[in-house]
Amino acid sequence: MAAESKIDPMHQFTVEPLLPLNVGGYDISFTNSSLWLLIALVVIYGFMAMGMQRQLVPNRWQAAVEGLTGFVDDIARQSIGPEGRRYLPWIFIAFIFILFSNWIGAMPFAIAGAHPFTVTSQFSVTGVMSILSFAIVLGVGFWKHGLHFFSLFVPTGAPLPVKLFVAPIEFVSFLVRPFSLGLRPFIAMFAGHVLLEVFGNFVVQALNAGSATGFAISVLCFVFLIFVNALELLVGGIQAYVFALLTALYINDAVNLH
Repeated sequence: MAAESKIDPMHQFTVEPLLPLNVGGYDISFTNSSLWLLIALVVIYGFMAMGMQRQLVPNRWQAAVEGLTGFVDDIARQSIGPEGRRYLPWIFIAFIFILFSNWIGAMPFAIAGAHPFTVTSQFSVTGVMSILSFAIVLGVGFWKHGLHFFSLFVPTGAPLPVKLFVAPIEFVSFLVRPFSLGLRPFIAMFAGHVLLEVFGNFVVQALNAGSATGFAISVLCFVFLIFVNALELLVGGIQAYVFALLTALYINDAVNLH
């Protein structure tokens, strides 16, 4: 009985092969992570396709897509300036992918027997996205400014001793940026899903206790679970916004050397 009632909040993050495949000694199996990544991409494509009808009087889908693209376009323009639209495709891709992945992973599909897998709860996914963001930052920085790009780490107008002290700190801070950029959405989704799993188990175990106290605890945990689930949706949107905003700000540093 103890083994059956044991709470294992980490099981939901286990990558399991659905179609095992090994080629040349490399495991390239189609996993549950691959499946929900593909589902997220299909949903994003469907959402964008249904909203790109270019009607004079937009319907709801078109208004939603135009509102979303306009929102991200404002982020790029306000953060980068006139050149912001040039980098809008990647900023928009990062925003909408994280947003939809976070929200799809929070949907109660388990009621119908489908257990969603939040791909943004894997650091390998958010980490690769942050590396792509910084590849753009470095590429733009060296393409536009050459070796003068290193002046980003040196405070303008400061005395030489201050520059020698601050420059290494700024350089290390710059190197930490891709790690922190990918870590932020990963931690938010990881922690939120662990919390949901733990309190979901509390609800079931309190009901199984079969007492009035257990029923009261179950109701309290269920109310808290609803609150956490709503908060999870909010955090999912905020993390998508923060990733897009920080990506735009980092690109701005490369473009304008602030």
